[in-house]
Amino acid sequence: MRVGTVIEIWRYPVKSMGGEQLDRCVVGERGLPGDRGWALRDEVAGEIRGAKKFPQLLRCAARYLEEPAGGRIPAAEITLPDEARVRSDAPEAAARLSELVGKPVTLWPLRPAGDRAHYRRGRPDHPDMMDELRSIFGRLEDEPLPDLSVFPQALFEFTSLPGTYFDALPLHLLTTATLSDLHDLNPSAHFDRRRFRPNVLIETQGTTSGQPELDWCGRPLRVGDATVSVEMPVVRCSMTTQPQGDLPKDPSVLRTIVRHSNQNVGVYANVLSPGRVKIGDAVELD
Repeated sequence: MRVGTVIEIWRYPVKSMGGEQLDRCVVGERGLPGDRGWALRDEVAGEIRGAKKFPQLLRCAARYLEEPAGGRIPAAEITLPDEARVRSDAPEAAARLSELVGKPVTLWPLRPAGDRAHYRRGRPDHPDMMDELRSIFGRLEDEPLPDLSVFPQALFEFTSLPGTYFDALPLHLLTTATLSDLHDLNPSAHFDRRRFRPNVLIETQGTTSGQPELDWCGRPLRVGDATVSVEMPVVRCSMTTQPQGDLPKDPSVLRTIVRHSNQNVGVYANVLSPGRVKIGDAVELD
């Protein structure tokens, strides 16, 4: 059954920075080649971190200088908020980013999954775990924390599944119906897809209302020539409220998601069968 059409494909060379739009790609077992190929390491906390802790990263953008291939992660060109540019493999990159986020950080390409120390969680910012979780997810005192049991158990020990820099799973899908539904709930806010950083934006078929991708969880989905397994909704955090590009800071975005969307926007998926995906491809539920 056809449920939509691929209208945008996005890859993010550096975790938490703006990405690059693609016309086509080959979706592999780990999603789009080179997606989240680089990330910052907080040398004080001793762990990989993104815009949940360093929201300034959302005001940066990155693009690959050559196509990733065969598991190799090439250098990316980073555009800083002042429009200056620096290569991710340049010696001065860490210093420029440390100045931006106000902490000593280093910049790393993906390491092998066997380098467990690289991916292991470090020292939390708050001694109380509840305070730490509220900080990470941007929850107010009167708002519920998400159900953490839905996440892979490895994420309690590591900041990402070893060998990746994904928050959870390798592919993130979002529909135009969901963006429209959120706008209807809070017309004064800008529910722009940039706030949610999907890999694939899907224009829904017909007059679908609500957030249809949530009903795809637990089912195989064909996206172009690839087949994916939709696993879980994407729990949202304070990143959705931060300024980027021409989008202003807007806490009401997250308040709407927490109070009216069960804390979720979009879905995560694993790749069952790799394949080519391009703009205009059909999206079908098996």
